[in-house]
Amino acid sequence: MRKKVTIVGAGNTGAATAQVLSAKGNTDVVLMDIVEGLPQGRALDIAQGSPWMDFSSSVNGTNDWTDTATSDVVVVTSGVPRKPGMTREDLLGTNAGIVRSVVSSAVEQSPDTIFVILANPMDAMCHVALAASGFESNRVVGQGGLLDSGRYRAFISMQSGASVRDVNAWVLGGHTEATMVPIVSNAMIGGVPLATVIPQNTIQAIVDRTKRGGAEIVDLIKTGSSVFAPAAALVEMIEAILLDEHRIIPACALLNGQYGISDAYVGVPLRLGASGIEEIYEIDLNDGELKDMQEAGHAVKELVAATPSS
Repeated sequence: MRKKVTIVGAGNTGAATAQVLSAKGNTDVVLMDIVEGLPQGRALDIAQGSPWMDFSSSVNGTNDWTDTATSDVVVVTSGVPRKPGMTREDLLGTNAGIVRSVVSSAVEQSPDTIFVILANPMDAMCHVALAASGFESNRVVGQGGLLDSGRYRAFISMQSGASVRDVNAWVLGGHTEATMVPIVSNAMIGGVPLATVIPQNTIQAIVDRTKRGGAEIVDLIKTGSSVFAPAAALVEMIEAILLDEHRIIPACALLNGQYGISDAYVGVPLRLGASGIEEIYEIDLNDGELKDMQEAGHAVKELVAATPSS
């Protein structure tokens, strides 16, 4: 029997995630949305591509939470997307209410699930999801670090001319322009330190572009935000859980003293498997990077404090 994943939110990112995940063939997918017809239409569209993409896993769209029962993973993409000039923080009040409702409904049907949170502002929404679920913190993980690291690696590849497959570089900290921390001190290209391959001024330009990676896409598209990179990052995390891969990745976890941060969801290196977050790793950072991490933790606490409780 295949594993089951529910993706809440049948908008562009949710639908793209469902398509990529279905094509992998490892799991059955449920697209859940409150808009009648939207998840059903998206699911039917994906299913009609299955003969040419050679997968037989099922993908179903629904407006009924009972169809999501016994999901192994629930992915929360639902919420109001950013518009040009809008920060993730601007979405705080509206999306907190949406995430709280979604998580509560999902837990009723799938009490043993693991939540992967993408709704923005993602760091604060992890806190909302944790409180609404009543789960232990290992079962609520945020996606921001994998997406931002993908952008960082892509920009390094573009500037260096090296294959992106050989770029090993992570973004930790928060999932906002002001709080994300692209790590330079241990970034490598094929085992060669980044600073050996790229001049320092170019590295700083890459760091700055990474921090604005999402906003750059919003500014270009004007009527939407990024779709394909978030979907790809989500699928990596989903498969790490479903297949119990024990992947060590950059993702958002509740910290308990690591990096001098407590009671805040912050992007860190962690190991992800069937039980969710299995371990959080503290790696060596330079003084500036550590300071930026701690400032990210403080900023998340401020967002959480400002989040409406109902």
